[in-house]
Amino acid sequence: MSGADLNIVNDTLVLPVPLPLDGGQALAGVEVAYQTCGTLNADKSNAVLLFHALTMDQHVVGTHPKTGKPGWWAKSVGPGKVIDTGRYFVICANVLGGCMGSTGPASLAPDGRPYAMRFPVITIRDMVRAQVALLDALGIGRVHAVIGGSMGGMQALSFAANWPERTRAALVIASTARHSAQNIAFHEVGRQAIMADPKWKGGDYGGKGPENGLAVARMAAHITYLSEEGMHEKFGRKLQDRSEKTFGFDADFQVESYLRHQGLSFTDRFDANSYLYITRAMDYFDLAEEHGGRLADAFAGTSVRYCLVSFDTDWLYPTSESRGIAHALNAAGAAVSFVELSAPFGHDSFLLDVPAQDRVIAGFLG
Repeated sequence: MSGADLNIVNDTLVLPVPLPLDGGQALAGVEVAYQTCGTLNADKSNAVLLFHALTMDQHVVGTHPKTGKPGWWAKSVGPGKVIDTGRYFVICANVLGGCMGSTGPASLAPDGRPYAMRFPVITIRDMVRAQVALLDALGIGRVHAVIGGSMGGMQALSFAANWPERTRAALVIASTARHSAQNIAFHEVGRQAIMADPKWKGGDYGGKGPENGLAVARMAAHITYLSEEGMHEKFGRKLQDRSEKTFGFDADFQVESYLRHQGLSFTDRFDANSYLYITRAMDYFDLAEEHGGRLADAFAGTSVRYCLVSFDTDWLYPTSESRGIAHALNAAGAAVSFVELSAPFGHDSFLLDVPAQDRVIAGFLG
């Protein structure tokens, strides 16, 4: 399937006014890099806004310009697919703080030097503010649905709770309304690995910088995306390209080699400072706290129709997290459906081949 078949457009918007941030600052000259596919109908009612996860970006479909691989949800988005670009105009933006064209720590500050650690600390709601501004620029007052998995699910929740008049529906997959202590702990391990790398240089590294630290951060995080069942089935205790243990510290086991590959390949496409800022935004996310401490109050009076999806092998954002959101939506009198799906892949199930998920998405979008 060609890009022409999908009607892919990759573009960048410069916001005309400074973007207010939860931290009290305003960021001027913000750029939002985004991809669209499909065709916007005459009354602009068929837009679907996708939010990406931490390690993804705006390249949902087509060929990724850095990796050469298909877009992160190419299996689900396209003509005749579950998110049918023959019916829907799909939009996805690289998040604020990202490193694929949207303004982030690697971007140039007004003084002509990269922001680096001078970049303001941002929140999930700040990311969504930038995407609301993108919709304004595209002349889209209300989208058909917002959809996101993992960190994308946090953005979908934030969008629907804080701008309920801007969407008819919200689909939240493998996500949470706030980060747990365990989630924060894993992210802190990753951040400390980056900052302990001598090449980090306080964030003023230029170029690739702390590749070893970023690779370790990615390795630690990637473990949380998998399930024990999936890792056992794929790797077990099998050795990598050898018949006996080396009695050293090379990658004796296949799982070690896999994690090292994941870590090193990640450094080719992701900025270390962006990793610091985006993980901090995720850790700060607490939708109940934003609305007086009671999650149901985030959804009071909403007309948005919600669907929550969890996976039985996801221990990063387990089913209990989605169930808690569903209970809050019920308490607010909102229209909500909730399903736990069975899949062996752990948290990453939303990105992989789970036919039951396709059926849920198709049914929810109508």
